[in-house]
Amino acid sequence: MNKTPTTRDRLVHAMIHTLQHKGLHGAGLNEILAQAQAPKGVMYHHFPGGKSELAVAAIESTVSWLCHKLDQYVEREPDVGSALRLWITRAMEGLYGSQFERGCPLAAVALESTAADVEIRRALAAGFAALRGRIAAALEQIGHAPAQAAGLAALIVSAYEGALLQSRVAQDTAPMVQTTETLLSLIRKE
Repeated sequence: MNKTPTTRDRLVHAMIHTLQHKGLHGAGLNEILAQAQAPKGVMYHHFPGGKSELAVAAIESTVSWLCHKLDQYVEREPDVGSALRLWITRAMEGLYGSQFERGCPLAAVALESTAADVEIRRALAAGFAALRGRIAAALEQIGHAPAQAAGLAALIVSAYEGALLQSRVAQDTAPMVQTTETLLSLIRKE
């Protein structure tokens, strides 16, 4: 049974959508509120820190969802490579399906954040660390030593974000396909 999204959930999802399409500085509050079908007062009830606090919630929600999808794939697939392929392919299909308009909200915010965005950067750092940790744990399960797994996980997250960015601006999934194949060849354990 599907639960009706709360006002808070609608605000977070509207912010994620806006971050994917316009980035942090392109995210106008009136647009976010209209998309969430929420009055301004309700937003400040849920997010007293305004747009920055809403951006942190969007980052945390995105990371939670990405980790959940990765966990599902790792649990379901016969090997880590297949799970990572599905995880990256899901992002590639989303990018293609949006006609290359919907990027990664984490990358968009990271590129636009400044030193003054302390909470946003803290949420991003924790989010990227969580993704690396999940991938490293999966790599350790197939025999990679912890240091090697951590290094490969950092490479995978960096390459994933970079390939997604390149594919978006080129309006071509080729960079993601090439990156995925190269990454998967690096993680195979003989």
